Amino acid sequence: MSRLKPDPTFYPSPKMAMEAPQETYGYVAALNYGRNGKPDAILVVDLDKSSKKFGQVISQTDLPFVGDELHHFGWNACSSALCPSAAHPHLERRYLIIPGLRSSRVYIYDTQPNPLQPKLIKTIEPEEIMAKTGYSRPHTVHCGPDGIYINGIGSANGNGGSGGIFMLDHFNFDVIGPWEIDRGDQELGYDFWWHIAHDTMITSEWGKPDQFENGVVPEDLLGGKYGHRLHFWDMRKRRKIQTVDLGADQQMVLELRPAHDPRKTYGFAGVVVSLKDLSANVFTWYKENGKWAAKKTITIPAQPASEDDLPPLLKGFKAVPPLVTDLNLSLDDRYLYVSCWGTGEFHQYDVSDPFDPKLVGKIEIGGIARKKGHPQHDGRLLGGPQMVDISRDGKRVYVTNGLYSTWDDQFYPDLLEGWMVRVNANPNGGMELDPDFFLQTGELRLHQVRLEGGDASTDSYCYPS
Repeated sequence: MSRLKPDPTFYPSPKMAMEAPQETYGYVAALNYGRNGKPDAILVVDLDKSSKKFGQVISQTDLPFVGDELHHFGWNACSSALCPSAAHPHLERRYLIIPGLRSSRVYIYDTQPNPLQPKLIKTIEPEEIMAKTGYSRPHTVHCGPDGIYINGIGSANGNGGSGGIFMLDHFNFDVIGPWEIDRGDQELGYDFWWHIAHDTMITSEWGKPDQFENGVVPEDLLGGKYGHRLHFWDMRKRRKIQTVDLGADQQMVLELRPAHDPRKTYGFAGVVVSLKDLSANVFTWYKENGKWAAKKTITIPAQPASEDDLPPLLKGFKAVPPLVTDLNLSLDDRYLYVSCWGTGEFHQYDVSDPFDPKLVGKIEIGGIARKKGHPQHDGRLLGGPQMVDISRDGKRVYVTNGLYSTWDDQFYPDLLEGWMVRVNANPNGGMELDPDFFLQTGELRLHQVRLEGGDASTDSYCYPS
């Protein structure tokens, strides 16, 4: 895996990455859990507009076991390998690290020599992960300068301990062990990201396995027992240095998106639902006078709806909550994309001023009540905009509709089927659905997308544009 020069898909700065060649294919996590007894899969989708197979599945690689519940997979290495602190700058973006959130298993797939047919080279069994790290339910993968980072939302003994982060070796993918030295009172986990040039990691909170594996627990939600805090860590010392509480009414702090420019010390955190009014919110975190803080900068209200159009969980509220389940930030730090999985809206905000976002684009597709279609699909669509991945140049945005199998069934009890769309984004603001791109996958529910050569949520950069 050693190289004489850095991988050509690594870029020192976000601006240089934006000038990279356009992606021609992408990898997509496809979930089969709980529906048909078949395993999950990794799909390779044609993203080349000039191709006869544009918007179609080129290949499907089935995993060896049933019931993994694939989630946020990632690369073994990326542009962080060019940071001054990188131990191995000549790594290669080659291996997909694929965690099973429900099985606690991690797969390593090699995308060479044929990137359209990834091959399994290693399986890390849950018993090894739990024994060496103390964690279970691996969720998100990030490539760091000193190793591969993976978070585990649960403890090895189930619901009794804290979730956290563990690491794999860059070269042999051995489990190194837990990342944290001193976690303080941090207990819940979900996403993690960093301001890598400032030696700061940020983690968010969802819940413990018994609060999400069988669906939302209404009593816990109404009791404010899901996560509502951000944690800030010293990356070098691996110790928690500060916690910011967003308020007990702000339930389920999920996706984190820090600014890409390494000089900036702000980012965005999405909150699924407010207990006050069922709205969803986005907070901007920032550093001021040596301390971290967070300010609510976007509020998306719930929408009134007939009980007949609502699943049992929501009938009593007579409204559809937006349910913000994913965010993504363009590499120039200008546009923030927000998925409203409940209402079926996809928002584009100009965040040139991160404390005063401006809504500049909106698309409607799917949704609990509306079930709005696509130019290639006149009938109703279940699910809504969920996972979001932005091309490096910021002109194309890929959106899928699957969240988590039990939550899918709870909020869309008619049993949603998988779909993926492409959104064309205007560099000056505004966006529209690409009428020529609509992928339907039936019982395969689609989740995370990773683009050829990297995307806006894959890499971190240590040099300013």
